[in-house]
Amino acid sequence: MLIIVAAFLLLGVVIGAAAQLPVGVSLVAGAAIAAWLLGFAVRERYTRRAER
Repeated sequence: MLIIVAAFLLLGVVIGAAAQLPVGVSLVAGAAIAAWLLGFAVRERYTRRAER
């Protein structure tokens, strides 16, 4: 339960910080995060296929 509370607090801080940024900066940061997650997913997929 404490982990859930901590996660919600952290989410609130992140959303609060994003609300203070200009829209363009938020979109660029979101695109960078999405690209990083996509690269991570592709790397993990090919790594698991190579292990088989």
